[in-house]
Formats: sequence, C-alpha cells, structure tokens
Amino acid sequence: MKLKIGNVTLENNVILAPMAGVTDLPYRVLCREQGCGLVCMEMVSAKAILYKNKNTKELLKVDDRERPVSLQLFGSDPKILSEIAAGLEDGPYDIFDINMGCPVPKIVKNGEGSALMKNPALVEQILSAMVKAVKKPVTVKIRKGFDDASVNAVEIAKIAESCGVSAVAVHGRTREQYYSGKADWAVIRQVKEAVKIPVIGNGDVFSPEDAKRMVDETGCDGIMVARGAKGNPWIFREITEYLDTGVIPDRPSVEEVKEMILRHGRMMIEFKGEMAGMREMRKHVAWYTAGYPNSASLRNDINTVETLEELVALIGSRL
Repeated sequence: MKLKIGNVTLENNVILAPMAGVTDLPYRVLCREQGCGLVCMEMVSAKAILYKNKNTKELLKVDDRERPVSLQLFGSDPKILSEIAAGLEDGPYDIFDINMGCPVPKIVKNGEGSALMKNPALVEQILSAMVKAVKKPVTVKIRKGFDDASVNAVEIAKIAESCGVSAVAVHGRTREQYYSGKADWAVIRQVKEAVKIPVIGNGDVFSPEDAKRMVDETGCDGIMVARGAKGNPWIFREITEYLDTGVIPDRPSVEEVKEMILRHGRMMIEFKGEMAGMREMRKHVAWYTAGYPNSASLRNDINTVETLEELVALIGSRL
C-alpha cells in the first residue's frame, strides 16, 4: 500500500524508525534495498548543527540509494529548529521530522524529546515555525504521553494537524515506560480517529503478523518498525510481501545472513573507516546472530574483532 506524506509518495507504508546508534547510512541503505518505503535517520540536535559540531557532519550524510529519507531533528527552541530546517532544505532530505518521543534522561532534562509532550503550547510554536520555514513535509514522532497521568497523544496530534504537519507517528508507550511493557495500540487508533493526516503506528512490530495486526486494530496508515529491524533488514520485505499477498516469506538462510553481515561490514568501513566501522559492527553482529546456536559465545568473540579480515574469519567459522 502506497503512502503519501505531504508531496512525497512512498512506494509502500512500511517505515524504518529513527534509532540513535542504529539507523546510520549503511544500515538505511540495506533496509531500503529490502523494500522499506521510508528510512529515518538517527536524530540530530538542531543546536549541534547550529554550533557546527563536527560529529553532526557524518549524521547528516545521505546516499541517493536510500531515498526517500526523513531527517529527524531534536531540540526545544522553535527559532533554532526552524532556521536549521530552512538551512538544510536544499539538502538531500525528503521529509523533516521533529522528535517528541525520545525518553533518554539527558534529552528529557533539557526539555527536549518526550519532555515536549508536557508542553502543548511549545509544541504548537515549534511545529508552526517548522511548517512556515520549509516547503518540504514536516512530520512529528510522539509517544502515548509523558506518563500514565498525562496521556495526551490525541491532543498533541490535533495540534500537529492544525499547524500543517503532514503526518504523525505514534509510539504506544509513555516516556516513563521507555521500551518496557507492552505498547498500547488503542492510543494509535484514538489518534487515527481524531485526525485526518496520516497516522503511523509504532511499537512492538517484530513480524509480518504484528504489522498486519497493528493495521487491523488501529487503522493506521503506516507501520514504523524500530527494534524489530535490528539485525533484521529482511523484516521490510517480509511485511510488505505479507500485506500484499497474505503469504509470509521464508526467513533468510544462514548463507544470506552471513552475506548481509559481511556486506554491512564493508559498507561500514567505507563510511566510517576500519577501526570505527568494525567497532560499530559488533552490536549489529550480535543482533544478526541472536537465536542462532552458539550465539552467546559468538557475541563474546565479536567484541575483539577490529578488522574486516577478522570479521570474515569469525563469521565463516562460526555461522
């Protein structure tokens, strides 16, 4: 099923969620190749871009193979956020997203991420300023609420719609839950019933069946996959095929998994250099191989890998 966000038409409605330390350029390309309709970048601090922080340069890079791509900014100053977005508008980004869901303590302490859900007036200022500043679609990612005493996803989504935001992604957990417990899909349905803009459901999609159940239960327009995509770029192919045909494709073979790990490793080196690339690959390999026989000892040994040669040898001998 195609999905239209503002003037951007996606080839399907399955989306890779923005995840810090996960959805970097190499991984986004791999997910896109597996049929992901839209990839979201790791969140970037608007202030860090303003102050020309050298680490943000890498975070802002995009490869044509991954487009359409959504750039997620975080911050709490409407002026800085909108000016940064306007300055980046000529860049290779198709959609600008605002993070109002990140639960990390230092982000929340700064009044950013999910802390914004406690301040609807500021949400309105930020989103209005963003929509005025750029012609490209602006979206927002929110949670169910900050905690159980302040479940206000519907209110925030209505504000977003009234500001001219093109779509809203809803994670069915409060900030206080982080990623624990069960995502409340009922709140996604409530948001869907309250607004006319596309609503993207997020939370607990780990399989094609989960994706279909989410659509059936919530009526959401798009499905956002987060932790279910870690070490599993194939999930996008599986979900889209299942939604289109009702047939669940076979899981990748061991050979396919090996091939994907090594290709991912080579792309990481190309993008980050061998030392940084291989360090980053360690967690990805742990995710790719979870559930395989001897995966615990493999996870242990992967932490010593520093070169592509060592990665090839380890994967070749252990998988």
